[in-house]
Amino acid sequence: MEKIGFIAVGNMGGTLAKIAIRNCGGQSVFVSSRTIEKARRFADGNGCIAMRNGALAERSNMIFLGVKPQKMEEVFEEIAPILKNRFDRFVLVTMAAGLRCERIAEMAGGDYPVIRIMPNTPALVGQGVIPYCGNDRVTEADFATLEEALSGAGLVTKLSESMIDAASALSGCGPAFAYIFIEALADAAVSCGLPRGTAVEYAAQTVLGAGKMVLETGQHPGALKDAVCSPAGSTIAGVRALEDGAFRAAAQNAVLAAFKRTKELGQ
Repeated sequence: MEKIGFIAVGNMGGTLAKIAIRNCGGQSVFVSSRTIEKARRFADGNGCIAMRNGALAERSNMIFLGVKPQKMEEVFEEIAPILKNRFDRFVLVTMAAGLRCERIAEMAGGDYPVIRIMPNTPALVGQGVIPYCGNDRVTEADFATLEEALSGAGLVTKLSESMIDAASALSGCGPAFAYIFIEALADAAVSCGLPRGTAVEYAAQTVLGAGKMVLETGQHPGALKDAVCSPAGSTIAGVRALEDGAFRAAAQNAVLAAFKRTKELGQ
């Protein structure tokens, strides 16, 4: 059975590790962290195996790198010599924003198979988006292993690497934008008299339902919006208020700012 390792189990790395544990079994999943104590706490709570970075790099067939772009070189300084001494096949999986497969292989010190993924945290509840790509050393069997490990996470799709940064700005950063929207809707409903718990529940379910309508009907979001807007009604009055507040421009600017920063992180 393939052994899957996760170097760093923070918010995103920890989310993917939990999915892999669910799919592959805890004895097939290794985790490491900044300290062995933190790795052990995660392992004890999730039923997998804790170890240090070096041991994980030596024993894993697929190595997920959950560190930030700024910390990637530091991690490879530790594990690159270990990878160089391996004679069996392994795959590196990076989730660092902006860092291309070629750059990861360069930092790792070898012409290794590299898969690049851009996951988001809703993967933990099976509603995530995980676009991925790979360099020319990655095989279809490697992609199949990745998909098996992350199955049930949501939408797991292959993209060209030229599109990954744009996908990251949308689906990787987008949950934060959606959470702000949900919070704002709930705050307004509280102002209108709804209890806080009810307001948050209704706002979240409304956004979830609207997303499912787009996905399952195949209709353009604008057409679905028009169907809710009766002449001189409450909804069109609210839409007008959003337009007065430059809501569309603010949402677009959020994605564009995230895209720009993603590119900067890859430099």
